[in-house]
Amino acid sequence: MDKAEFTLEFEKPLRDLQNRLDELTAVSKKQNFDVSAEAEAIRKRLEATKKDIYSNLTPWQRVMLARHPKRPLLGDYLDLMVKDFRELHGDRNFGDDRALVTGIGQIARNKVMVIGQNKGRTTKEKIACNFGSPNPEGYRKALAKMRFAEKFNLPIVTFIDTPGAYPGVEGEERGQAQAIAVNLAEMSRLKVPIICICIGEGGSGGALGIGVGDRMAMLEYAYYSVISPEGCAAILWRDGSKAPDAANALRLTSQDLKKLGLVDTVIQEPVGGAHRNIHDTVYNVERYIARTLTELRRTDTQKLLNARYQKWRSLGTSFTTQTSLKTPPRCEFKVTEKTKPSKSKFSAANV
Repeated sequence: MDKAEFTLEFEKPLRDLQNRLDELTAVSKKQNFDVSAEAEAIRKRLEATKKDIYSNLTPWQRVMLARHPKRPLLGDYLDLMVKDFRELHGDRNFGDDRALVTGIGQIARNKVMVIGQNKGRTTKEKIACNFGSPNPEGYRKALAKMRFAEKFNLPIVTFIDTPGAYPGVEGEERGQAQAIAVNLAEMSRLKVPIICICIGEGGSGGALGIGVGDRMAMLEYAYYSVISPEGCAAILWRDGSKAPDAANALRLTSQDLKKLGLVDTVIQEPVGGAHRNIHDTVYNVERYIARTLTELRRTDTQKLLNARYQKWRSLGTSFTTQTSLKTPPRCEFKVTEKTKPSKSKFSAANV
């Protein structure tokens, strides 16, 4: 599908200007006319209109951008950013969920464990990976590979892009809620650096299931929310058409979440969104990962765990405490060896 084949409503002025520029260029080549001055004027107007539109987007328009069919998906990041990627399959319990991809690779100079949610590009791929909605086995697979990474001291990088965990009967039968809850608990105490990046949609517990880490970043036009705007509108107003109003109320944009202290970094996208320049978007993400891993790998493991604990404990408070890795937290989360249980008066000899 070409970019011109899909245009969001607020992008139509850009499409019209681009069509005029293409027509002018075609006439110039066909009739050998010099239209450089007119073409340059249209280009300047196109750039000015693009900057004006994308600097004043509403939350709902940002949601639309996060769902754009040409937006880079996990596969694009793996192809353009991760060297020598080797995928690891299966949860050793039920099956291999294609909505959650795990594997080992290299980002910049760092060997890492990559875990990401995959929506698929074509119809066949979307069906195979359940439109990016993982089942319980996907989260169990992710946790198994995280433990593998901890064993071999590999940093973990997660890419969040899901409308939510699969809500069907099959998922509930196999323990969807428990699988996500276990991931939250285990990720909070893994003794390796964890970087989480929301590259598109970040919906509900499906996103949080691989979203507990030392750093949380979002692309500029991604969204991260407790529920999708449509789901929120259905609950509050029983009307899906109220989704734009719900998007405004949810405070789900990267800028809002950065102000609230829920997101550490907003990664800039090219003007017009990631779908207009995939290579620059991937480069910005790679640069952020490389810089952040350098910082985290210099930090003592115990300090890393303490800071991670304090970061997540402070979320939802009336004020946000900016925890510095250099300043010891008030409450320490220590990983100690299992102590030998004390002898009870109800021992086998006394029974």
